Amino acid sequence: MKLVMTKDRNETKTKNETTALRELGLFEWSALSTNKTIAGALALLLLGFQASAAPFTFSTGDPDGKIATLSRPLSLGKVQTETADDFIIVSNTTLISQATFTGLIPSGAPLSSALNVEIEIYQVFPNDSDTNRTLHVPTRANSPRDVEIDHATRDGLDGSLSFAATLVKASFTVSNSVVNGIHAATNQTTHGEGPVTGEEVLISVTFNPPISLPPGHYFFRPEVLLSSGDFLWLSAPKPTAPPLFVGDLQSWIRNDALAPDWLRIGADIVGAGAFNASFSLLGETDEDADGVPDSVDLCPGTPAGSIVDANGCSIDQIAPCRGPLEREGSFDVPKRGEKRAWTGPARGAPTQRISTRKVRGVVHR
Repeated sequence: MKLVMTKDRNETKTKNETTALRELGLFEWSALSTNKTIAGALALLLLGFQASAAPFTFSTGDPDGKIATLSRPLSLGKVQTETADDFIIVSNTTLISQATFTGLIPSGAPLSSALNVEIEIYQVFPNDSDTNRTLHVPTRANSPRDVEIDHATRDGLDGSLSFAATLVKASFTVSNSVVNGIHAATNQTTHGEGPVTGEEVLISVTFNPPISLPPGHYFFRPEVLLSSGDFLWLSAPKPTAPPLFVGDLQSWIRNDALAPDWLRIGADIVGAGAFNASFSLLGETDEDADGVPDSVDLCPGTPAGSIVDANGCSIDQIAPCRGPLEREGSFDVPKRGEKRAWTGPARGAPTQRISTRKVRGVVHR
């Protein structure tokens, strides 16, 4: 427990630090006995100011059986191949907590063959991309950008996501596929690699922590590592009248040989049409972008960059100071019988104005 001791500026300023600390200690012991009462009262007070929460949902729908495209990480003897499809966040920063996507694994493969899942999020080109280099594809207009949004990557290997695989159908066939036929221009059009049959599986993912994204247009890119064989992401319906959402683009694909460029699965590789991929997203708004969902955020409107607790409250919102801070240091609450320790500027040292977010314990002069 860390406390802030505030003294009115019109009090006599002759008290030395030892006396001030002695008073601070008495105040702390009293605060310990009433801590739960204060916390409860504060929670009730802040509930009146709680932000208005809004759920976020997005879905392209169930697979349509038209095409399946490779989506796997780099592994022994296999190049990384990425498929991505777009989604949109219309208003307010949003925390995406869960996702699902549907694909094929080899017939007869156990669900336990799914060893890992990695999710990346991309903005739309040309954001954060090299626009001066020579392209090796017909176009990059409306493709994913060159590189992923680093802070939005989630990987089962580092514990930032958990996943589960569920069997949907023991046998599911698609009319076409793209696995190896990913080539630079002018050899990009292969018309696909023909029908594929496998087990239809739903991959459900929970992000820890959730992915925080401001309003914008993005691409969702999942990869699945299997113990044997490959994961093929299934296409979903692509309505046009009206579209799934205003500005709906299409699925793109690339492998390590083509990167950082991307190819359109429909127009470039198959030679006609456009595809969506089957996935869904679930989350909630986070209006002040502090990483705490609005439904549990007791302190809406937190200034950008503030460090907050689990309730979304910064120290400035919980215990605002009445004046500028002039001394800094730390004062740890001791166990009964222990001596208190003060660390801070030596007595008589010049004062320094500091931010409350860098303070462990302060005494106002």
